[in-house]
Amino acid sequence: MAAGEDMRGKVKEYYGLCLETSRDLQTSAASCWSTCSPLPRSVTEALGQVHHEVSKRFFGCGLPFPAKLEGCRVLDLGSGSGRDVFAFSKLVGPDGHVTGIDMTEELYVEYHQKKFGYEAPNVTFVQGYVEKLSEAAIQISSMDVVISNCVICLCPDKKVVLQEAYNILKEGGELYFSDMFASRVIPEHMKQDPVLWGEGMSGSLFWKDLISLAHETGFSTPLLVSASHIEVHNRDLKAKAGDIRYASGTYRLFKLPKRSARSGAVVTYKGTLSDFPEQLYFDSSHSFKKDVKVEVNAEMLAILQNSRFCSDFKIQMLDKPESTTQSTDPVTENRFLIFLCFNF
Repeated sequence: MAAGEDMRGKVKEYYGLCLETSRDLQTSAASCWSTCSPLPRSVTEALGQVHHEVSKRFFGCGLPFPAKLEGCRVLDLGSGSGRDVFAFSKLVGPDGHVTGIDMTEELYVEYHQKKFGYEAPNVTFVQGYVEKLSEAAIQISSMDVVISNCVICLCPDKKVVLQEAYNILKEGGELYFSDMFASRVIPEHMKQDPVLWGEGMSGSLFWKDLISLAHETGFSTPLLVSASHIEVHNRDLKAKAGDIRYASGTYRLFKLPKRSARSGAVVTYKGTLSDFPEQLYFDSSHSFKKDVKVEVNAEMLAILQNSRFCSDFKIQMLDKPESTTQSTDPVTENRFLIFLCFNF
């Protein structure tokens, strides 16, 4: 059996037999949610309507709920009990659709269909691996948004997961995910421990490596939405980790056209998103107030021009080269914020 297959089997066994609820986890990952702005009412209401049996078996490490999902086709990588899938089914509405892929089986589809008042289910669950989306009949360039909540840290090959997500996204689509990150590269001996793997500790990505992985797979530079320190409660696991520290980070990455804008622009948010009538918190480096001009660099301009947010902004192109634009560098900003979490 290949190493990846063996580890997936151990993860499936750990979550199926060892964990009953999120309280059984040995870290604070499932309770370390942090956002750069108050959670929108629509998200709070959607989460509040999810069946309690589904919610209690939630093992995520964040709240990956991006804005403007109505009518979108969404894929949730590693959907587990389906908590996020069912919340998304409320947010995308009857004209959208949510697919959850996991090694386990689905729960409570009919319950949420009736709860939300839909004539037909707008949710599909597929058994399969997030590293093999094509084998699970997920079509290339078919999704508007891909979501993941503390699942990539459970996968041995992060690059394959990101590449698969990139492939099934439409142009302008988004990967919005929360995951565990490590303060340094995880040593090989830790990767053989099934409990450390199940807790996400030995599979956590060294946080500096995310940017290079994103670029290698075709994505835009990762934008950090929020980050929180993760505390390891179990003394034995903490001793095994040594000086490695952990943080939960929520990032957004976009699939942009190969040829995008090479200069910056001044953009103005129109206030058209119902959850954000006065100010749109896009990520930790970008916040847009209604009718206030903001200068952005070429990559952020490409995101706003090509994503589902294109109709929410007025855009005035700049003639000066990219190197002279004055917008905040998200890479520097993101590194500083997550560094603070590791040194909590």
